[in-house]
Amino acid sequence: MKTGIIIPCYNEENRLDTNAFITFINAKNEFHLCFVNDGSKDDTIRVLKEVQETNPEKVSVIDMKKNGGKAAAVRAGARYLHSRGDIQFIGFIDADLSTDFEDFDGLVQTLQSDTSLNLVFGSRAKNASEGIEKNPLRALFSKMINILIVAILGLSIQDTQCGAKVFRAGIVPVLFNQAFLTRWLFDVEMFIRLKKHMGVSQVMNSIIEQPLKRWVHMDDSKLGAKDALEIPFRLASIWFNYTVAPSLNFSSSVTTTEPAIEIFGTPSIAIAA
Repeated sequence: MKTGIIIPCYNEENRLDTNAFITFINAKNEFHLCFVNDGSKDDTIRVLKEVQETNPEKVSVIDMKKNGGKAAAVRAGARYLHSRGDIQFIGFIDADLSTDFEDFDGLVQTLQSDTSLNLVFGSRAKNASEGIEKNPLRALFSKMINILIVAILGLSIQDTQCGAKVFRAGIVPVLFNQAFLTRWLFDVEMFIRLKKHMGVSQVMNSIIEQPLKRWVHMDDSKLGAKDALEIPFRLASIWFNYTVAPSLNFSSSVTTTEPAIEIFGTPSIAIAA
């Protein structure tokens, strides 16, 4: 059985390190790459198809016709990989490879070695190594935001937002059947959904926060200043919709729509909205 890696891509035509991805997929391993073009305005889809052509059996490409944010892109990739039937573990990393394949493989090995685990995620905060390079201002902002996140989750997690996570394919329906409320803070929603499904005590026994050996902040982040300023309000929306609204039988105050997608892969499988 294979491990599927989702790589969300938005306007990556000139940034994607195609050589690194091609070298990885041509190595002898059991990984399958699933690139998701998140409605890019440049020629990202052409670049992704060129990577796919080098090894069609180990690469799938999902083309989202409209930009939906990282949450929608990861969700589309997870649902596709789960539907294939030959994927045991599913994870995602950032297109800029701020987390490299070696660290990701370490997450997979941890998940493979312990059947009690459902989710292993990288951490840039827990026992941080010298290989973790952060912008000081972003690091301070991240710490402040993490205080809010921990309060909402009720779980002791130091870095929910690291873009490297891997989970068992079997929990995809729990994590991804419903569209996410937010475009960028979906990691928080993933933890809440798993917590609601398993309960507080069980969920902490089924997840592990694993320190990364290397992580480098890349410039030209897709998360703009406006998005960053909205984070506290988005977190408040998550708290309300997952905590308050269900008990009041309110419908979600955030409207979500299913994006139109096209899948280029072997096999090609249609995903129902």
